[in-house]
Amino acid sequence: MLKNSFQLAAKFSAPSSFCRSASGLPQLLTHVENELDAIRDAGLWKHERVITTKQGPLIKVENQNADILNFCANNYLGLSSHPEVVNAGKEALDTYGAGLSSVRFICGTQSIHKELEQQIANFHRREDAILYASCFDANAGLFETILTKEDAVLSDELNHASIIDGIRLCKANKYRYKHMDLKDLEEKLQNSQQYRNRLIVTDGVFSMDGDVAPLREICDLAEKYQALVFIDECHATGFLGPSGRYLV
Repeated sequence: MLKNSFQLAAKFSAPSSFCRSASGLPQLLTHVENELDAIRDAGLWKHERVITTKQGPLIKVENQNADILNFCANNYLGLSSHPEVVNAGKEALDTYGAGLSSVRFICGTQSIHKELEQQIANFHRREDAILYASCFDANAGLFETILTKEDAVLSDELNHASIIDGIRLCKANKYRYKHMDLKDLEEKLQNSQQYRNRLIVTDGVFSMDGDVAPLREICDLAEKYQALVFIDECHATGFLGPSGRYLV
């Protein structure tokens, strides 16, 4: 299928100059196939399980009749299939349509965006909020925006992949401290005092193991060394801490 996709792209959408340069395509395909074979041989190939029902504690998947317990979704509060949420979505479709036909910055911001952002900001007791399509997008858009080569970022070694990828995009000096190790974090803070701004980055709840970050102690260290703290609360918001606001 992958090979056919490359061939179709070269046949139907490329100018003749590209077709001449496509002589390297067999080499690329060979490299890709070798990489895929190596992933399979290492036992790392992931097969998608196709769900045929709505999300919930019990789901059904293709080619299997029995219900399956679902332990890997982020549907902590059961909102994915909550009747009120589903009905609100139907009403929004009737009022606002099924698509924005633009990015937010041009003509894709609707009143429901601003209302939701304000509600989220109020919930977290902050001035404002910005909606992203996913947390992965949010983390990809943050660090490069606020950090430069004059700054430093100190990241827990087990932070979510979206945080790691987002940090890679920025030019800040990068430090990685041992998982929830306050002593190691303090050493990294001591060794990075020459930089203009320093940002400590941690998940609030680490989704793979369920560890809860020692946020109070992290903030104490940040105050001691005049650093900033970023916390990713994707796996904590709504159900951890007073009123679902984690510990902030």
